[in-house]
Amino acid sequence: MTDHEERLSSRHQHVFLGEDHRRNETRTWIVIALTTTTMVLEIAAGSLFGSMALVADGWHMSTHAAALLIAALAYLYARRHARDPRFTFGTGKLGDLAGFASAVVLALVALFIAFESTKRLMAPVPIDFGQAIAVASFGLAINLLCAFLLGGHGHGHSHGHGHDHGHKHSHGHDHDDHHHHQEHGHHHPGEAPSRPVQDNNLRGAYLHVLADALTSVLAIAALLLGSLYGWIWLDPAIGILGALVIARWSFGLMRDTGRVLIDFVPGDDDLSGEIRRVIEAEGAEVNDLHVWQLGPGHHGAIVSLAARKPAPPAFYRERLSHIAALSHVTVEVEAA
Repeated sequence: MTDHEERLSSRHQHVFLGEDHRRNETRTWIVIALTTTTMVLEIAAGSLFGSMALVADGWHMSTHAAALLIAALAYLYARRHARDPRFTFGTGKLGDLAGFASAVVLALVALFIAFESTKRLMAPVPIDFGQAIAVASFGLAINLLCAFLLGGHGHGHSHGHGHDHGHKHSHGHDHDDHHHHQEHGHHHPGEAPSRPVQDNNLRGAYLHVLADALTSVLAIAALLLGSLYGWIWLDPAIGILGALVIARWSFGLMRDTGRVLIDFVPGDDDLSGEIRRVIEAEGAEVNDLHVWQLGPGHHGAIVSLAARKPAPPAFYRERLSHIAALSHVTVEVEAA
């Protein structure tokens, strides 16, 4: 049996996890451990020494630990069920689902901060500036460490090869079913450029850490100025500003993950345009084209084309094989 025949007879798998799935999962668990440890220490120390600032910051960190847990469990579940045939197109989108959930939690955090800040703006309360600055500085140090661990929040490039990717495969349909199985390969000169890859699950975790860091930075600035000039109102005022920034991050994450979940493709999507250009260069006309994201760095496509002298589906699949972002292709050929 030739290599080609062996590939044709192989049962393909729909594994569309991100290239750095395991690394991102591990780092998310480390950040959860750091956040949870800090949370427990702050609540315990605050209760022992009667510091409400420590207790409040500890419970505040618990909300971010819960959101980070969503991200970590999504990574774990997606990896363990990556080859489960019940998931028609794999588990690559679980990260986007978790990212959407993180965006909702971020929105709730922003609302809570805005609500509490508005209350304190209308009815100021005494502030122990020294203790509050110390707690905010400690929280900032922890958040900067976590942000470093999650740095880049999932940006990378798709190269068509990775430990968790599985195999790139395509389907062709004419009158009979044809199956084509192609292994991943790296880009070579002259091939289509790699596309940016964004892991929205890691992005959600990163934004939670960043939101906490931003809150700490703004709090330190407000507390320092408040201690110097007696501006008690500045702390809740800057709290409202921080809530607006976090709400904006939440909206952006919700928009991007929501688009992936409902298979939204922008009208100027370069991947769709590249597929059309390749097919039309072969003298065929694209009658129908569907492109959607299967996971970070992985896209699926269904191409229905017509040609006066139609070639087999395998011919058109081969012409599209240089596009690394395509991991699952179905080609339907009709005579014009």
